[in-house]
Amino acid sequence: MEPSLILLAEDEALIALDVQEALEAAGFAVLHVFGGDAALAALNEQGPKLAGVITDVRFGETVDGWKVGRKARERMPHVPVVYISGDSAHEHTSRGVPDSVMIQKPFAPAQLVTAIAALLNAVPPPQPS
Repeated sequence: MEPSLILLAEDEALIALDVQEALEAAGFAVLHVFGGDAALAALNEQGPKLAGVITDVRFGETVDGWKVGRKARERMPHVPVVYISGDSAHEHTSRGVPDSVMIQKPFAPAQLVTAIAALLNAVPPPQPS
């Protein structure tokens, strides 16, 4: 069985490396991209192969993490979304997608692993067609 593929959109290389290592140690496969534009491209290319999305909120680009979360849910209505941010946590209730999680920087990478795993466990099973 292949590991679940998580899209990680984070523009800070050291944070991304720590998070990626923690996710891979927990048995996930990780597709890391450095910004919102790259995250949207990955959503278009990988689509249903993605089991979850972890996105920073601020990239300094026109596409922010809020848009990444919305686009992910448009393509895959039940995909787990975890937002990470140093200064935008207060916006989560108004800008984040429903049933998502916000984790404030600084954080321990294990917090992200726990959050994405919990959201994955809550995803409704596919309905038979």
